[in-house]
Amino acid sequence: MVKVDIFGLALDETSKAPILVLKEAGGERVLPIWIGAMEAMAISVAINAVPFPRPMTHDLLLSAIGNLGGQVAQVEVTDIREGTFYAEIIVAQGNETRRVDSRPSDAIALAVRAKCPILVAERVLAEGGGPMQQGAKRVIKTDDADKWAEELEKFSEDETKYKM
Repeated sequence: MVKVDIFGLALDETSKAPILVLKEAGGERVLPIWIGAMEAMAISVAINAVPFPRPMTHDLLLSAIGNLGGQVAQVEVTDIREGTFYAEIIVAQGNETRRVDSRPSDAIALAVRAKCPILVAERVLAEGGGPMQQGAKRVIKTDDADKWAEELEKFSEDETKYKM
């Protein structure tokens, strides 16, 4: 497994679908994953620490795991098959570790909230990733996060390349 960081969120210029970009920690490879608009929003609000009066879905999941005696230890993007990425949420509970199947976007939205490591299988990074383009700029927190939110609200989940 290779540790990665969230490099940013972008929009596909052709389809206008959100893309989550993961970057190899200490390396130059990146892994773009086309995700749904709602999942991009969930990741964006967590990265930008946007407060909500009530828990959002991923906040609720993190709270439930904690209240059941577990802790999100890490998330792993484990596989890519026919253009679909697969992930697992690794939950530590006492002396046991449990693996929970997840879409990468949901696992990463949870990882941001849990402040835990994100890992990608070497084969997935080799097959789905590539070298970072020169001139690419890290986009995590921006002054125009509201514009990003408005843009994401325009999409339906039927308009993405990522298979749910």
